[in-house]
Amino acid sequence: MKPSLPIRQIAYFGTDARAAAILHSQAYGSGPFFVAEHIPLRRAVHRGVERTLDHTSAYGQWGPVMIEFVQQNNSGPSAFHDMYPEGSGRSGIHHVALFVDDIHESIVQYNANGQETALYAEMNGGFAFAMIDARAELGHMIELYQPLPQLTGFYRMVADAAKDFNGREPLRAIRL
Repeated sequence: MKPSLPIRQIAYFGTDARAAAILHSQAYGSGPFFVAEHIPLRRAVHRGVERTLDHTSAYGQWGPVMIEFVQQNNSGPSAFHDMYPEGSGRSGIHHVALFVDDIHESIVQYNANGQETALYAEMNGGFAFAMIDARAELGHMIELYQPLPQLTGFYRMVADAAKDFNGREPLRAIRL
C-alpha cells in the first residue's frame, strides 16, 4: 500500500483569480491571498508537447490547507483547458497538490497506473511540478511537487500570514 499523501493545496480555475480570491476571503475568512501575475516558467510540456503557459495565481490559507485560484492568461491547449475549455467561462476545482519524494518517480508510477501527465513544468526558480490527469477517478487533476526548501518556505509564509489575517488587504502582490 502507498503511504498517505496529505493534500497540501486545493486549486480552483477561473477567469479572474483576484476576484475569486476576494469572494472566497469574504465568504470563508481565507487569506490573505498572495497574487503572482504571469508566473514565469522555464518550460511547460502539455501532454508531450512544449507549449507556452502564462498563468496568474492567488495563494491563500484556508484553515490547514493552501487555496489557489488560477487563471490562464494566454490562449491555447493546457491542463487547465483540458478541464475548462477555453472560452467556456466555466470554473471550478482543478487540482489538489501533493508533496512527493521524487517527482519523476511519481510521474512514472501514476502513468503506469493509467493516469496521464497533463503538464510537466519547470519554474525559473529551479523546481518542477506536474499535473496528473485523475479526472476519471477523482474528477480533477493531481499536482505533484517535491518539498524543496523554496516551496515549503513559500507554503510556510502563506500559512504564517493567515495567523493574524483580519480581512483587511486580502490581496498582496508577489513575484515568483
